[in-house]
Amino acid sequence: MKKDAQITQTTLEIDLSALAQNYGYIRSKIKPQTKLMAVVKANSYGSDSVAVSQKLQTLGVDYFAVAYAEEGILLRNNGIEKPILVLHPLAGNFEKIISHELEPNLYSLNLLKKFIVYTEENQLQQYPVHIKINTGMNRVGFHPDDIEELAERLNQTSAVRVVSVFSHLAASEDIAQRDFALKQIERYNQAANFLEKKLSHPFLKHTLNTSGILNFPEAQFDMVRSGIGLYGYGNHPEEDKNLRPIGTLKTVISQIHHIKKGENVGYNFGYTATRDTVTATLPLGHADGISRAYGKGKGIVFVNGQKAPTLGNICMDMFMIDITGIDCQEEDEVIIFGQGASAEEFAAGIGSISYEIITAISSRVKRLIKS
Repeated sequence: MKKDAQITQTTLEIDLSALAQNYGYIRSKIKPQTKLMAVVKANSYGSDSVAVSQKLQTLGVDYFAVAYAEEGILLRNNGIEKPILVLHPLAGNFEKIISHELEPNLYSLNLLKKFIVYTEENQLQQYPVHIKINTGMNRVGFHPDDIEELAERLNQTSAVRVVSVFSHLAASEDIAQRDFALKQIERYNQAANFLEKKLSHPFLKHTLNTSGILNFPEAQFDMVRSGIGLYGYGNHPEEDKNLRPIGTLKTVISQIHHIKKGENVGYNFGYTATRDTVTATLPLGHADGISRAYGKGKGIVFVNGQKAPTLGNICMDMFMIDITGIDCQEEDEVIIFGQGASAEEFAAGIGSISYEIITAISSRVKRLIKS
C-alpha cells in the first residue's frame, strides 16, 4: 500500500463511523431503559473530545463524563448540551463548574462541605451533584463508614440535589478477580440503598465501566459508563472483534538508509547492525507520545502490511525501524496502530495497555476527522 495522498505528515485519523458502530454495539449490550454515559476525558482518550462528543450527542448518548472542569468547559463551548459529570473536581474550580452548568462528583466529606458552603453562599437551590462510593478501589470516594454522615449533611441543605450515586470496579476485565468485583457491587448496593432510603428524592445508580458492561450485565442499575469501548477496545480479544478502533496513527518514511554490518543507528549506539540492514526514519518520537521504552525492537509498526521493529533509541522527533526485505520507498505510509494494527498489541511490547499509548499522542500530531 503506497502513501495516501492526504498523508504527508504524522496524522491521527479519527473515524466517527467506527465510533458510531462501537456506540451501537455497547447499546446492544444493555437494556433499552439503561442510560449510557460516555467517558470523554483526556481528549476522548487521545482522539478529539469535541468531534467525538458532538457525534455521540447526535447518536443519543445520555450523559458525558470528564476528569476536570476545563475539559467540560471545552465541550460546553462547542455545543454539548447534555449533562456533564466532572469526575475529579477541585474546590478552586467551583465557580467555573457552576457557570458552565457542569455537575461535580463530590467524593469526600471535605469536598462536600466546601461545595455546600459555596452553593449556599451563592443562594443556589437543588444544584445537581454526584456522589461516589469507595467500594474497594481506594482511589477517591466515600468510605462506607461515612455514608450516614453524608446522608445527614445532604438532608440539611436544599442547595444541592444528588442526581447519581456511583462507584467504580477495580478489575472488571479480570475474570480471576470476579469475586472481588461482586463484593464491590454488593458494597455499592448497600450504600446506594441506604442513601435511597435516607434522601427524599430518587437518583441514578451506576457502577459499570466498559468491561463491567460486558462481564456483569446483571449490575446495570440505571446507567452504565463506557470509555475505552467507545474508542474500539474491549479489554479482551474476543470483544475486540466486535469493536473498531476509532484512531489510526500513521506516518510516512522520511528517509531510507542502507547500513553495513557493524555500523550504528541513533543516539548512544542504540543499535549496532549484526548484518547489512535497511532502515527507515519516521517523523515522530517521544515528543509525540512514542515513549523511549518502545525502542530497540520493543515497538512494532506496519509498512505496506509487514511488521517492522524499531531500531535503537526513540528520538524526540524521530525513530528508526528495520525494513530489511520489505518492498517500500520514501514517503510510503507507515501504520503505528489502527487499521488492523492494534494499539493493545503495540503497547504490549513494553508491557503496557492500549489506554496509555492512545492517550499519549501529543497535540502536535495532526488530527484528521473522518465522518
